[in-house]
Amino acid sequence: MSNDRNLVPEVTTDSLQLFFNEARRHPLLTAEEEIELAQRIEKGDLAAKDRMINANLRLVISVARKYQGQGLALGDLIQEGMLGLIRAVEKFDWRKGFKFSTYGTLWIRQAIGRGLANSGRTVRLPVHIVARARKIADAERKLAVELGREPTDAEISERVELPIDEVMDIRRADQTPSSLDQKVGESEETSLGDLIAGSEPGPAEEVGEGMAGEAVQQAVEQLPDAERDVLRLRFGLTGFEPAALRETGKQLGLSTERVRQLEDRALKRLSRDEDLAALRQAA
Repeated sequence: MSNDRNLVPEVTTDSLQLFFNEARRHPLLTAEEEIELAQRIEKGDLAAKDRMINANLRLVISVARKYQGQGLALGDLIQEGMLGLIRAVEKFDWRKGFKFSTYGTLWIRQAIGRGLANSGRTVRLPVHIVARARKIADAERKLAVELGREPTDAEISERVELPIDEVMDIRRADQTPSSLDQKVGESEETSLGDLIAGSEPGPAEEVGEGMAGEAVQQAVEQLPDAERDVLRLRFGLTGFEPAALRETGKQLGLSTERVRQLEDRALKRLSRDEDLAALRQAA
């Protein structure tokens, strides 16, 4: 993604109007044109990639405007959103039958959400801490599917083979802007950095691996928009990395509790569908 950032010009207040004018200058694409361009992009056609990006600049602006007032200026939101658009263009699979605007919107939201989350952190957490947080989040989702309810800290601790205190501390850190100096534990004498600074990251579990099956994808596509978007992000559907509750909320403009509610409702809907068997197998 760092290389992609070099491709995105800085969007300052002075240049916003020029960017808006440039976005309006490029016509929207038909479904047939999207497929044609996607096929050319697969073959390395850079001109096709540029055209797909330019035709969706208005999509970035539209999504970015919804995140105003959350900590980043509109120009910065657009810059983050452009990174998501570039990734969406690179990863778009026209064979799956999705409209690019649907797919692209999720990538743009994801990129903006990460930008907002990063701007709110005191420091970025080390990679090995993030990896462990992801492992815990993955186990939480899988257990929720298996048990039909939110798992307890003890159940998650047993699944990931980590002490329950560490699981609780990492889950809390993953929900709020964190510093390595943040005090954890009942005594609050130990910092998050002290707790796991010397730990080696375990291998990342593959989340949602079996959920990419066409049957489950179709079942998810039938869900209400909000529930569908939550599941796509939480379980890593349609090419996304699985996201924690807080990150999902940032990307969708929802509270963590609202994300929990929508995820629970979506899973209950799927539990009444025969595709739940595939969902359980994926977990």
